[in-house]
Amino acid sequence: MNAALLIISGTILVSTLVGVYAGRRVKMNLENWTVGGRQFGVVLIWLLMAGEIYTTFTFLGASGWAYSKGAPTYYILIYGTLAYTLSFFILPELWKLGKRHGLHTQPDFFIKIYRSRALGVLVAVIGIVSILPYLQLQLAGLGFIVEVASNGAVGSKLAIGISFILTCVFVYTSGIRGSAWVSVIKDIMMIAAVAIVGLGVPRIYFGGIGKMFKAIIAQKPEHLVFPGAAPSMDVLWIMSTVLLTGLGFYMWPHVFGSAFSAKSEKVIKRNAIIMPFYQIPILLVFMVGFTAFLVLPGLKNGDTAFLALVQKTYPSWFLGFIGAAGAVTAMVPASILVLFAAALLAKNVYQTGFNPEAGEDRIMRLSRAMVLVVMTAALALALFFPNALVNLLLIGYDGVSQFFPGVVLGLFWKRVSRAGVVCGLVAGIALVIFLVFGGHDPFLGLNAGFVALAVNAVITVGVSLLAKS
Repeated sequence: MNAALLIISGTILVSTLVGVYAGRRVKMNLENWTVGGRQFGVVLIWLLMAGEIYTTFTFLGASGWAYSKGAPTYYILIYGTLAYTLSFFILPELWKLGKRHGLHTQPDFFIKIYRSRALGVLVAVIGIVSILPYLQLQLAGLGFIVEVASNGAVGSKLAIGISFILTCVFVYTSGIRGSAWVSVIKDIMMIAAVAIVGLGVPRIYFGGIGKMFKAIIAQKPEHLVFPGAAPSMDVLWIMSTVLLTGLGFYMWPHVFGSAFSAKSEKVIKRNAIIMPFYQIPILLVFMVGFTAFLVLPGLKNGDTAFLALVQKTYPSWFLGFIGAAGAVTAMVPASILVLFAAALLAKNVYQTGFNPEAGEDRIMRLSRAMVLVVMTAALALALFFPNALVNLLLIGYDGVSQFFPGVVLGLFWKRVSRAGVVCGLVAGIALVIFLVFGGHDPFLGLNAGFVALAVNAVITVGVSLLAKS
């Protein structure tokens, strides 16, 4: 395991140094720290957005779903492609508005369009509440991957603690530039790992991907058709979930804010065109999960399928490489999550809500200080309120998706009103909480978040029409 430990620790250290170096010659004001001075080209934007989208879920969740649920996993491929198509039309308009008015965050957009500081604070609070459990999930996934990949030589808590410190360091010093530069390392390692394992294990155990699927069809054909091993996730649930996640994909505060870092609207459009290529690694992760379904039946936790199959198939040094790739795959999204959560707290809660006269230098210093606060809060919640985090995570995607009507109508419909957006957003969030926590998800076979989004949209349009009549 010495080689595995060396690979893991070396990769994490090199990634941190690259992240710190990224901001070495840049004057780190709020513009550079949050949106990279709006200077990122196609390659960096592509890697950055892929870096914040493809997280530990790539290694653990997608293969775990393919293993334990089967056919419902297909929705992951569908919603990403839908989201990229929408981004071609939405994000360029958003970028132009951000460039014109110097916007840095998602609440900045709502404040500018709807001229309401209170709405900006509300959007910021919802964003922070959604980000915290997502951030904790990355840290927990990182710890799990490193612990398994090192065969227990490095404990989960130790791995989380070390990565916690190093991530804070390069976010503090370099902001989003650090995340973008580390994304280069992360994407190279992640694609290599997924390609080797995703193409390798079906060939090793069955002679190829086609023969692997033939084996599943022969033994458990129901695993490959809806609803697979999840009776509640039938076609209706899949369709509503695809719509919800496709529409809400770019509504996450960190993904939304990253669009402002492009140097032109053409960069955003080109990114939308090439982003679907990133669905291929996800497809290869499915192959690992489906192979494990036959080779390693009876796993108590499907999320362990990827690492368990690698551990069974490859030498320990390669498992170290997988652990290193998984660690960086967690560090990049964690860095972007903590950066934007800190910016939301400093700029859109403190400045917007309590001290509008605060200068940019003060907000910059406070944003950096909030990096440590946000990361510490995620760790504390994980340690002392784990059940609360699970509940928050359930409504995370459902919650941020409720921003969609306010964003799209604000960009393309002049009759939308502040009252309509506020009423729709509050109704959507309230309905999500009621349905999810009340045990009504799915609701009439539909994803509860989609039901809430539909109600939100109807209320937003209806109230806006009444307000303008």
